[in-house]
This record gives sequence, C-alpha cells and structure tokens, in this order.
Amino acid sequence: MGSIKIFVKAKCPKCPAVKEIGMELKKEGIPVFHYDLDTIEGLAEASYYSVLSTPSIIIEDDEEREVISWRGVVPSLQEVKQVLFGANS
Repeated sequence: MGSIKIFVKAKCPKCPAVKEIGMELKKEGIPVFHYDLDTIEGLAEASYYSVLSTPSIIIEDDEEREVISWRGVVPSLQEVKQVLFGANS
C-alpha cells in the first residue's frame, strides 16, 4: 500500500475526526500526509488532487494512483482499514 493524504482546514467542523483517523493509522506505521488548506502548500496539493471540500482522505497505491477517496465526509476508521488491509481488518 502506498500512502494516505488528508486534507483539512482550521474552521472545518468535521476535520478533527479525520485528523484522529490519520493519527491512529500513523501509529500502525502507515504513511499519512496532512495538508492544511489554509496554507499555500496545502492549497497547491489540494488543487493537484482536485480536492474541493474538507475533510478529504485519499488513499494511493505504491505508484501514487488513487485507490479510493472520501471527499467532504468522514469515513469510519474501520472503513479505511478495510481498504488498506482487506476484509480481515
């Protein structure tokens, strides 16, 4: 599996839940990258991935191709783990 990209904004009410998912996955050794859309760098990355709403989570494979994304919604940690680890997570 490649990596997870998380896009958030400071005033986004759903974003803390997505940040928590990212922290849990990082604890399990999964590469997680956070992008703050209140910064130029975050906006640039969001533009590249066509992220138009926060929070957004994008899971990529080893070749940086999008496997799945959640845009403007918060998936459960279990949903994300099922994509990452298969049905046995």
